[in-house]
Amino acid sequence: MRLTRRPPAPVRDRLDLERGERTLATAPTRGGSFVVATTTALHVPTVSGGFARVPWERIDQASWKDGWLHVHETAGGPEHHVRLTEAGSVPETVRERVTATVVVSHNARLPGGGGVRIAGRRPSGGGDVRWSFVFESGLDPDDPGLRAQAEQLLEDLRRQTGL
Repeated sequence: MRLTRRPPAPVRDRLDLERGERTLATAPTRGGSFVVATTTALHVPTVSGGFARVPWERIDQASWKDGWLHVHETAGGPEHHVRLTEAGSVPETVRERVTATVVVSHNARLPGGGGVRIAGRRPSGGGDVRWSFVFESGLDPDDPGLRAQAEQLLEDLRRQTGL
């Protein structure tokens, strides 16, 4: 199969593209659909036959292993695991696009113990930096005390960086 940047017409018809959003890379999935990487988001197939649109700045981690694309959204959002039959340039495009949104990534120790990664990401179309916290395993991200400590560390980081 010859890989192209443009997905087939039936796939394009089901994508919810924003004005000016252009396709950068596509890859067929084992389920007969496609993963579509665009200038502003990754579109992954859903079980209902549609697509989940994940803006680049909302991807906390993405990895490519043994034919599988694994995508973890920020702030405890969903995970997407898609088997690609031919990856093409999708893994490289995902890495480049996610990395390009990172303005700052800082690991900090919490005063009460444990750690948190504070990430500032800017949408690929520009705009304000969006901040997220990723707490060490075993820490409850919904604990108001931990959140307050992380928010204080974020304020210190914003002062230091001017963001």
